[in-house]
Formats: sequence, C-alpha cells, structure tokens
Amino acid sequence: MGRGYVRFWDPDAERFEIPTWPWKLAPSHLKTRDQLVAMGLRPHQPPAGQILWNNKKLGLRRAYLFDIALAGPPKKRSPGQVASLEAARRKRRTCPTCGVVRDYTISTALKECTTCADGLAAAA
Repeated sequence: MGRGYVRFWDPDAERFEIPTWPWKLAPSHLKTRDQLVAMGLRPHQPPAGQILWNNKKLGLRRAYLFDIALAGPPKKRSPGQVASLEAARRKRRTCPTCGVVRDYTISTALKECTTCADGLAAAA
C-alpha cells in the first residue's frame, strides 16, 4: 500500500470520526450519494463511512459513503412541488432576449440563447 493509502486507511474509525478508506478501497456495499442516485435510490441514513483522497488543485477531498441496504427510493413529490420544479426549469430554458422557450438550458455565461448570442435573431 502506498503512503497515501496508509494515511487514509482507518476502517475502525480510530483516527477519524467515522470509518475511512482511501480512494477505490471502500467495501462494495458502501456507495456515494451520486452512486445511489444512479441506482434510483436515496440515502435515508447518516453516512456509514467516508473516502478521503488528495487532489493536486483542491487539496484534501472527501466523499461520504452510505449503506445500500439502508437506502430506499426517493420520497414522492407533491403535485405543487412538481409544478414548481417544472416552472423553474422552464424559466431556465426561456431566452430573456427573444422570449423563446428552448430545448436546452440557457447558458449563464451568454445570458441568452445561442441564436441571440450569435446575432442570428436580428438577421432573421
């Protein structure tokens, strides 16, 4: 095991507050939140462990791990929540310049649809 792996190896939680593993060495029954979401599940419990690793640009990084056996399906949204989320998504797809609802989210850098940003709307 390399020096970085030994530094973060603590499955008994003796040095860190919760069980800790280095990158890619956690037990297979523990998954990150993103991995659970990809499986159609949500964590309904506190973290069962963590992964620690060093990133050259960002420094020490952490990802919490959750037990698959304790995860469950996402909570059902009410009709009001669904309508509110759809309205927010629609607003993010509406160009403030031309007012057209696009099939994609408007870029926050451009602040308008690509047609308006390219100057094609004025030519048409």
